[in-house]
Amino acid sequence: MGRTQRARVSTINRMSSAAPASPWWRRRSRLWLALGLAALLGVVAALVVWVGPGSSLRGLGGGAPGTAAPTRGATAPPSANPTGPAPSPGGSPPAGPTVPSGSPSPGPGGGAPTTSVRYAFDAGSTRATADRAGVHSLRVAVAAGGTITFPRRGGGTAVKFPPRCTGVPADCPRAILEGTNADLLNPGTNRFRYGGSVLMSPADTGAGANVVQKGYSTDGGSQYKLQIDGKAGRPSCVLASAKDIYRLIAPVSVADGRWHAVTCTRDGDVLSIAVDGKTYTRRVPATLSIVNEQPLRIGGKGTAPNNDQFAGQIDDVFVAIY
Repeated sequence: MGRTQRARVSTINRMSSAAPASPWWRRRSRLWLALGLAALLGVVAALVVWVGPGSSLRGLGGGAPGTAAPTRGATAPPSANPTGPAPSPGGSPPAGPTVPSGSPSPGPGGGAPTTSVRYAFDAGSTRATADRAGVHSLRVAVAAGGTITFPRRGGGTAVKFPPRCTGVPADCPRAILEGTNADLLNPGTNRFRYGGSVLMSPADTGAGANVVQKGYSTDGGSQYKLQIDGKAGRPSCVLASAKDIYRLIAPVSVADGRWHAVTCTRDGDVLSIAVDGKTYTRRVPATLSIVNEQPLRIGGKGTAPNNDQFAGQIDDVFVAIY
């Protein structure tokens, strides 16, 4: 073999032993893989900075199943019964609803009444006719031998009226408490509340038994009244204009020998009655205005016969105008 041929064979051998060149598509795949690894390393570095030293990655989904990561600065999670009352100390069940005491409550927006009176009768016979503020006094009015007494109730006293009379109306004992200032307790169309606590037995009921009243529903007058209706002894709230009478009777009896708190509320076009916290409502005209020259009366509408005399005991009578 000549020199020239040996040189060609050597060149061919060197070319056959060298690594073949990679295709273009394989070189591009390696480039994308390198870029992806770099991006992943950047994300991991960012997470480490965000979690901070000494922190755990459980907040990102590594916690126990069914639990959520706590939010920084958030308050403790609510209890399992957010709408129920908290248990009493010692594990005893929470107390039941409180019976209203008869005192005026805040008006719309939490405001106090502009005018209010409350008669607790806790001073007994010596100051039984004074309201709690000592401003709006009551006087005792009687007929046919009627009397008013002041039996003990708790730490104070209530007022007791003559027993139920079934004889000739003119001969029946009658007794009421009557105010002196008529104008201050006219609510007009304003929101107002009135009521009291009553103690009656089945023997105390009758055709009508007035608890508290201002005005009359006859002769073109206006009125608000709380009374105990009929032998069933069901309380009712009454509003009257010069033309119409609106009455709301509660479907429960209070003539069972126990004390009951009853409240009437007029708020716009809604009249409601609450008996020991249970409320019933009906609609009345929002334009109904109650203004009259009659005084506030407790226990009856007057001292004439057929006066809707109350029999039993009354306490915590109030009127609140907002």
